[in-house]
Amino acid sequence: MIERKLAARTVGFKAGERNVFLHLLTACNLSCRHCYINPSQHGTTTLPTGTVLKWLKLFARPERPSNLILLGGEPTMHPDLAGIIRAAKALRYAVTVDSNGFLFHDLLDRVSPEELDFLSFSLDGPEPAINDPIRGENVFTTCTTNLQKAVRKGFHTSVIYTVSSLNIDHLHRMPALLAEFGVKRFFIQVIGLRGKSAAGRSGMETNWQVDPGHWLEVVPAVAREAAELGLDVTFPKVFLEPGEQFECAGNVAENYFIFPNGRVYQCPLCEDYPIHSFSIKEDQLVKNDGLTEARFFSLSIPEGCVMNKLLQPDNIDYGDDGTPRHRISCCLLKQEIVPLMD
Repeated sequence: MIERKLAARTVGFKAGERNVFLHLLTACNLSCRHCYINPSQHGTTTLPTGTVLKWLKLFARPERPSNLILLGGEPTMHPDLAGIIRAAKALRYAVTVDSNGFLFHDLLDRVSPEELDFLSFSLDGPEPAINDPIRGENVFTTCTTNLQKAVRKGFHTSVIYTVSSLNIDHLHRMPALLAEFGVKRFFIQVIGLRGKSAAGRSGMETNWQVDPGHWLEVVPAVAREAAELGLDVTFPKVFLEPGEQFECAGNVAENYFIFPNGRVYQCPLCEDYPIHSFSIKEDQLVKNDGLTEARFFSLSIPEGCVMNKLLQPDNIDYGDDGTPRHRISCCLLKQEIVPLMD
């Protein structure tokens, strides 16, 4: 194997950086066991195309590009997704579509690789025996078949792997598989206790959480291996090193998580609760009054992320003296390992 030079860094938040995560609908053809969509909080609407275009203009900046991630449910179930992508490009968005891999409405034939910056596929195991119990029967085969088709047609592709107790021990098998497929980017995510996976807190479902030692033993090493095979790899920081300063993205960057019912969050951990910072009303962005997520962003605690402490405290471990063994970073803080060009 060719030995590659790698660049590893923590990707700090940039003032003025804007990332728009737009859920076009909440419907999906799958019923993934860890789905974070919560119909009682996010609604069941499929946004009309005209509404989507108005909302895109709300968050677009004519003077500089913004990042747009089109989500669902399953976003390719939206019948006008191809037109939405083209409209977003005209507004200077860098556009990514996050799909479960089923690619409805012949998406690969209706948009070109030049019109879509990245097509991202969710895959939670290196084979059907690992992936399909999490995401659904025959999902692995469908997803990987369409992934390889997208690569052959020239699309820039990425894969998202959500690490949980069910699949962390198979993460090391992913780099070789993705390199074989010709994938460009690999996103490793940590399971969040929201939506369906939140049920684990009451013993109703699987305990999805991965303990800190296991995460730190496995994830950085696999990320480096994937980069050595030529993939750009991004994974959450999760645990701060001693002396590292905690910083909340809500105070620095511009992240908007938009749902079809008009709720707009700044922190994805909060999405199970009606504490969103903004609402879209009559196609205008309105700041909400009262106790919203934004009221917590400036607070400082020994555990690091305030929202993590409030909403998913089960992943914080304490020493005998009551101090946290690991400080939790902002969930949007990422680490990156990329191969350098010779």
